Amino acid sequence: MTLVLTAVGSTVMALLELTVGPYLRIGTAEPHLVLVFGIVVAVAIGLEAGLVWAFVGGIVLDVIAQRPVGSTSFALLVCVAATDLVAHPLARVRPLVPVIATLLLSGAYSMIHFVALNALVAPIRVADPVAIVVPGIVYDTVLAAIIEPLFISVHDRRRAGVERLDW
Repeated sequence: MTLVLTAVGSTVMALLELTVGPYLRIGTAEPHLVLVFGIVVAVAIGLEAGLVWAFVGGIVLDVIAQRPVGSTSFALLVCVAATDLVAHPLARVRPLVPVIATLLLSGAYSMIHFVALNALVAPIRVADPVAIVVPGIVYDTVLAAIIEPLFISVHDRRRAGVERLDW
């Protein structure tokens, strides 16, 4: 049941990224909601749920935005899988893992997606791709720092069970 809810959540987040995301733009930075929530889901729930989130969310983004199908999913899957590699050494500081992973992987996601689109569609001429990506990295990291404590605490509280009085 968790994976079905994960797929539904990623679909909703992909729709929000494409409809509301452009209105949340600050300067040149636009949030990558599917990526940020995918990293948080991978840390809070587990790698399998994170991969489902990345695959379904990427396919929905590709279909609705009319990109080559699979290009966004590929970039998201690589970054969510890398989140698991970042999470294991930092297991003792679990609340900070999504923020650190987003800081490291947001730029990787943008570059992988940029390269995939250049390979599959007409090349996009950009003078300095790193200067375009840096504001998005900052935006995604701040977004992860805001949503991560809430998401993880709600998930952990739900798993803890109901408190009862013991006599």
